[in-house]
Amino acid sequence: MNTLEPVSVALKFGFVAVIYLFVVWVVRSASRDLRGGTAVAGRSVPAGADPADATGLYSATSLGTAATSGRSPRLVVERAPGHEPGMIYDLDGSIVLGRGDAAEIRLEDPFASARHARIYEQGDILVIEDLGSTNGTYLNEELLQTPRPLHLGDRLRIGDSEFTFEAD
Repeated sequence: MNTLEPVSVALKFGFVAVIYLFVVWVVRSASRDLRGGTAVAGRSVPAGADPADATGLYSATSLGTAATSGRSPRLVVERAPGHEPGMIYDLDGSIVLGRGDAAEIRLEDPFASARHARIYEQGDILVIEDLGSTNGTYLNEELLQTPRPLHLGDRLRIGDSEFTFEAD
């Protein structure tokens, strides 16, 4: 009997165990995504529920939005199919982003819905909400579950299109 045979068998079982754990991890992640929950600080938050700090890095009393500072809010194109980087869209009133004719900011992005997301004023702040899009709207790489206030420097991503929220 070869002395390497037990080691070889142990390595084979170890490899199968690693593959099994990987598959379990993928299935668990996929099922969590399909349920609509998001991971926040190592815990799962059900869809529709706001985490304790729903506005990210800013407290709700110090929003730091362009509307409260008296400056003109705008979206700056970082990258977007059919748009030049650096293009500026002024945010006056309610603005719809999407692929359809009804959108004020037209996206030539195959991952964008006809009416994908909306930015609107709520009091003295600007809020972004996903309009039930197929592929979701991301604010600072976090999937929007509920409307959220926009802060200067926030990054908005719809499919392959990415914008930065600024004020002049």
